[in-house]
Amino acid sequence: MKNFYVAFLLVLSCSLYAQKQMPNVVLKSNDNKSYNVKNDFNEKDKLYVFTFWATWCAPCLNELDAIKENYSEWTKELNMEVVAVSIDDTRTQKRVKPLLNGKNWPYTVLLDTNQDLKRALAIANVPYTVVVKNQKIVYVHNGYSQGAEKELFNKLKQL
Repeated sequence: MKNFYVAFLLVLSCSLYAQKQMPNVVLKSNDNKSYNVKNDFNEKDKLYVFTFWATWCAPCLNELDAIKENYSEWTKELNMEVVAVSIDDTRTQKRVKPLLNGKNWPYTVLLDTNQDLKRALAIANVPYTVVVKNQKIVYVHNGYSQGAEKELFNKLKQL
């Protein structure tokens, strides 16, 4: 049984880096502007932190709130930007704007209503974080627990 878990973790870690670049997917922002995730987030040496979330996902909201508390300090120290990608579908999409009005997050918020980007990156569960630098995926993380934002920031400083 132990060998099964080791093999599973090995396959999982390999699959996380199987997608080397962001796919060529166009999403709308919460203010209805179109963004191509591959071409519009490509400033040289800038870190783009794509956080996948949903209105029904409490850990997702906790993660984005925790990042918000540190965001101004992080952006002073690092050339970075957080892009929050909502995977809410047509049933729950109507909850996104009211939630955003209450949160006042400083991020670009994209709506992956058809889950095209989620599927292209083979994301199974949220919260899910993808860090992109120079159009290459350099780090991925799944899940959130209190304090994980500090680990994320330490990883960003290494990149």
